[in-house]
Amino acid sequence: MKLSGCNLPGIIVMVFVMLSSSSISAITNFNVLNFGANPTGGTDSTDSFLKAWNAACGTADSTFIYVPKGRYLVGPLAFKGQCKSSQIIIRIDGTIVAPLDYGVLGKSNNWFSFEDVSGVSIIGRGTFDAKGPSLWACKASNSNSCPSGATTLSFTNSNNIRINGLTSLNSQMFHIVINGCQNVHLKGVKIIAAGNSPNTDGIHVQLSRNVEILSTSIKTGDDCISIGPGTENLWIEQITCGPGHGISIGSLAKDLKEEGVQNVTVKKTVFSNTQNGLRIKSWARPSNGYVQGVRFIDSVMRNVQNPIMIDQNYCPRNENCPDQVSGIKINDIVYEDIRGTSSTPIAIKFDCSDKNPCTGIKLQNVNLTYLNKAAQSFCSNVVGKAIDLVRPNSCL
Repeated sequence: MKLSGCNLPGIIVMVFVMLSSSSISAITNFNVLNFGANPTGGTDSTDSFLKAWNAACGTADSTFIYVPKGRYLVGPLAFKGQCKSSQIIIRIDGTIVAPLDYGVLGKSNNWFSFEDVSGVSIIGRGTFDAKGPSLWACKASNSNSCPSGATTLSFTNSNNIRINGLTSLNSQMFHIVINGCQNVHLKGVKIIAAGNSPNTDGIHVQLSRNVEILSTSIKTGDDCISIGPGTENLWIEQITCGPGHGISIGSLAKDLKEEGVQNVTVKKTVFSNTQNGLRIKSWARPSNGYVQGVRFIDSVMRNVQNPIMIDQNYCPRNENCPDQVSGIKINDIVYEDIRGTSSTPIAIKFDCSDKNPCTGIKLQNVNLTYLNKAAQSFCSNVVGKAIDLVRPNSCL
């Protein structure tokens, strides 16, 4: 059963029906063109988008912002909350493009940032094109002058958020971040970036409750979905991932005092040529954090390097590793109906903390092979059980 707190409210369903192409002109209250936006991309439309938001935010009624077809050159924007309107619907049918100079966005944390908002829906078939390749090339050159880069779409300390049908293309850094939010519904989104693009996580969730991510395609250079501390009641279903680093809880144990991750369901996923499939990762350092109540159900692996993995000695590139012992407590993790192919001999790897062994790990109906032959499993400091068919043979 899905989380009842994340179901799409009836009012949003009604709005989706109302927003047919034949009715847009009748119900559009705030069209960005009326605020001076240029649909040819020839001049900067940043101020026009902000004026449209301020007009909608300052209206007591439910409001609607429309971005029609076209190309809109837009720089970094922060949309602040405390609005009079309890519901703001933003429909994007055009393409929003970043400035050619990657430094314009790159020096900001976010491109489109929504802060302390409530009842905001972003819908349509539009695209955010962050033009990330030029910044990625700068980073690949090992230049010290490269900015960190911006997240394309960020929601912070916000409630009752809906994102439906959009495309995020070539983000400089993370594509979508959900941070400190409640009741978020994301569906039908497409995320696209090169497999070697650095730190371009598809969707990152942290410090948030009651989040649904459904029917979404993610092709990127880092985690397709990353799940940070303080995530509770997260439902992920019908996700295709690849290229990318899989779906990851963590990395955790960045800090000694860290909130836990609990009640996470990942269901009906397909991983193609990814670095990882279903992964939990933590640094080998003290922490009071935890992971519990996770269900990985019905996943297909296609040539995945690490289909099933718990790594409590996480240290990418083996640089500046803490070389301590992970304090993260991992308990009650279920892998059910996982099948497909591993591109490496070890298809199941549980490398857990010798101070806090992984407990309550369950494998059920798992069938993973390597080059059309038997794969292997590896277990360290893990307690659990295997039920029904489990291949490779479980070391639990």
